[in-house]
Amino acid sequence: MFTVHLLVSLLAAAVTGAAAIANLAGHDYPKRQADLIGVSHSWIRPLGVLLGLGALGLLAGLAVPALGALAAGGLVLYFIGAFTAHLRAGDRHFGPWSLYFTLTAAALVVNVANLAYPGS
Repeated sequence: MFTVHLLVSLLAAAVTGAAAIANLAGHDYPKRQADLIGVSHSWIRPLGVLLGLGALGLLAGLAVPALGALAAGGLVLYFIGAFTAHLRAGDRHFGPWSLYFTLTAAALVVNVANLAYPGS
């Protein structure tokens, strides 16, 4: 079980961390997405910080499982909010969102399983 926990957490942290870096570095993709859904560009960096904290929390969860579960739960809520914002704006292109959400949801499942059944 720990191997699955390790792999899923590392993959989710890497993908979420890359999104955080794109937001914090001012990449064009987050700006285009913000324009598409009507979010001010001033929100891009704070959202990037949330993504970065979530990625760091997933990594910290490898040492302290409760932190990983909390970080994964926060990221799942973050991506549910993103889904809602895109739906509200009429955007129905959910390919990238599906990847992020599926990885963070999987990280939540393995982190909770690791809490419930430690050492398996």
